[in-house]
Amino acid sequence: MSIFVDDQQRALDFYTGPLGFVPQQDIPLGGPYRWLTVSSPEHPDGVQISLEPAEHPAVAPFRDALVADGIPFTSFTVADVGAEYQRLRDLGVVFTQEPLQQGPLTTAVLDDTCGNLIQLAAMEE
Repeated sequence: MSIFVDDQQRALDFYTGPLGFVPQQDIPLGGPYRWLTVSSPEHPDGVQISLEPAEHPAVAPFRDALVADGIPFTSFTVADVGAEYQRLRDLGVVFTQEPLQQGPLTTAVLDDTCGNLIQLAAMEE
């Protein structure tokens, strides 16, 4: 999966810092660009998230429209949205939506510092 980011190093720092992903690939591609991926520490051999440079002209209008409407670019499942919200807030992460229960689903939305809104979600048992 790919997430378009404004700054690959800042994205790497955020996704491996507060969000807790682990680095997988970091291959220079010439100039400032890198093939840069992270994955879940629980499944390091699973899906990798590519932190893609947001250079294509179609990316900015697309992301700007999503952010303006408060729509997350993607969603990550967590065990407990409330606990993760508090942990991340304590680390200085900015949320655009506090935990909200919607039927059996609880969500919260954060700013990834790189141009995207990311949703945290958990199904309540």
